[in-house]
Amino acid sequence: MKKIAVILSGCGNRDGSELQESLSLLLAIDRKGWQYQCFAPEGLFEVVPHVDVQDEEEEGTVLDMEQRDIFVESARIARGNLLPLEDYKPADYDALALPGGMGAARNLSTFAFDGPRMEVVDSVADAILETFRAHKPVVAMCIAPMVVAKVLGRYEVELTLGPGDGSEPNTPAGVAKGFGCRLKVCGPTDVCVDSEHKVLTTPAYMAATHISEIFDGAANMVDELEKMI
Repeated sequence: MKKIAVILSGCGNRDGSELQESLSLLLAIDRKGWQYQCFAPEGLFEVVPHVDVQDEEEEGTVLDMEQRDIFVESARIARGNLLPLEDYKPADYDALALPGGMGAARNLSTFAFDGPRMEVVDSVADAILETFRAHKPVVAMCIAPMVVAKVLGRYEVELTLGPGDGSEPNTPAGVAKGFGCRLKVCGPTDVCVDSEHKVLTTPAYMAATHISEIFDGAANMVDELEKMI
């Protein structure tokens, strides 16, 4: 039975793992009859409201930014079945997968804050690089390919960030191209397959507007993963 490691980054599209993408990925894996194991790094992050709030000056109050732990929040998605990312060993799994959500850009890396000067959390970078060096697939959705781009860009991997072709330098696709990646324009349910480097990516909410497209994209990506492993 195939076993897939999944890296989570919290819980919620604005500051953690995107729930619809995460669950679509886990369901697609499960429907293959495979197993998955969720992992997450530890560390505090600032919570971002998931409902629109009035400007704090108009409210007349100061909105305190709550801090939570990435690992603890990720456990909400994994129903408590979560391991520290430091425990991940590529030899125990057939592939490594990263669902999207702004947690990939805020908690797994600093892309949301630093753009092209971004850094990737050490345990995340190690997991991706060790999987790549073990010649096993790395799978990413939505904005999570930015994390892959930073770690593997020097190998000229091909990936997608949706409609971006990398020609505009201040866009995610442009930054990824600056890291050395080749960019493929993809629609919501398309999959970019880099067979040489064993990297699979799908745009998800970088292009999608419906949850059905998210599931279809995840299912298509897992279909391609099946061919690769």
